[in-house]
Amino acid sequence: MKCVNKKDLIEAIDKSAEELHQRIDMHRYLVNTILEQMVSEDSLKSHILSPFYPDQSRLKEAVKEAIEVLEESRKSFKSKRLEALRKKLALVLMESE
Repeated sequence: MKCVNKKDLIEAIDKSAEELHQRIDMHRYLVNTILEQMVSEDSLKSHILSPFYPDQSRLKEAVKEAIEVLEESRKSFKSKRLEALRKKLALVLMESE
C-alpha cells in the first residue's frame, strides 16, 4: 500500500471538495430550470415551500395566546421585562394586521 503524506491528502480533499461544488452548482441549475418551466409561483409557495414558511394565522394565534398569558400573569409577576415583552408582542401583532 502506498504511503500518503499530509500534503497529498490535503490536495486530494481540496480536489474532491471542488468537484462536489461543481456538481452542486450543476444540480442547482438543473432544478432551477425544471422549476421555472414546470411549476407556477403560486404552486411553489403553497405546496413545496409551505413546510419552511409556517401559516401566518397560526403565528398570529400563538402571539395572541402569549399576550393573553402575559396579561393574566402580570398581577402575579411584577416584572418589567414581562410587561415590555407583552407590549412588544401586542405592537408587532397590531402592525401585522
